[in-house]
Amino acid sequence: MTSTTPLSYVETTQVGENVIFSPFCVIKSEVTIGNHVIIHPQVVIESGVIIGDYVEIFPGAYLGKEPKGAGAIARQPEFNKKIVIGDYCSIGPHSTIYYDVMIGHHTLIGDNASIREKVRIGEYCIISRGVTINYNTRVGNRTKIMDLSHITGNCEIGDDVFISVLVATTNDRAIGRLEYDENRVQGPVIGNKVSIGAHANILPNVTIGEGAIVAASSVVSKDVAAGKMVAGSPARVIKDISTMRGGNYMNWRWWKRNPLEKGHASGPTLIFSQGPELAKTVTFVTTHLSKMMLSLETGLL
Repeated sequence: MTSTTPLSYVETTQVGENVIFSPFCVIKSEVTIGNHVIIHPQVVIESGVIIGDYVEIFPGAYLGKEPKGAGAIARQPEFNKKIVIGDYCSIGPHSTIYYDVMIGHHTLIGDNASIREKVRIGEYCIISRGVTINYNTRVGNRTKIMDLSHITGNCEIGDDVFISVLVATTNDRAIGRLEYDENRVQGPVIGNKVSIGAHANILPNVTIGEGAIVAASSVVSKDVAAGKMVAGSPARVIKDISTMRGGNYMNWRWWKRNPLEKGHASGPTLIFSQGPELAKTVTFVTTHLSKMMLSLETGLL
């Protein structure tokens, strides 16, 4: 059963079952709302928005903002007046989603996030608190972008990427000194399973290859090959992780394995020549370290 109050303003009739409209929300006409959706107070949803099943939209969120340059920008925004929010998504308080955005199912949009026009976000993603994603950007499946990071316009991010807090990406090597040119103003291309540490700065038109790692506070001014670890300002290769664990660097995460699973009870295999007692101690430590890391990842601690 759908629930509404006299204090909510709902124009649309395309509403599924068991939808909750809270006081002071504003839902315009031609909005499509799925089943079991919760819309909290002071949410504004403009026409053309499609919301999947089991979505929750928290107070103050604005879906369907029309980009306007106010005559101050050289780039003229182009967009379709449509937003698609997949099933089981969560839209955080005071987040802003512009027109022409598509978000895959089971994706979390954090508090105060801003997502500009022509952005496509995959499924099972986390766009954390205060993250800004600029125009015409693609974010792959299962990618996590942490608090207060900025993803520039004309950027491409692959699947299973981790971007830590306060990471900056840019798309204009002229630093605003030249007129806007779509062919010149290009953001980074970040491959699948890349990890980027806190406060890193990724400069325009850089490609970071699959499985690469960028250390915290690095300034990446050149392409990074797949399977390399870079650090510094400017960033330089400090390690070839493609040679680790028999070259299978994409699965170089031993702590993800269940430490109780047969064959993995002792975590990483360490060999010492100092005798069996030290070997027992190392086995005990690595076993409990494996359990601790597994617990941290699954939220059991």
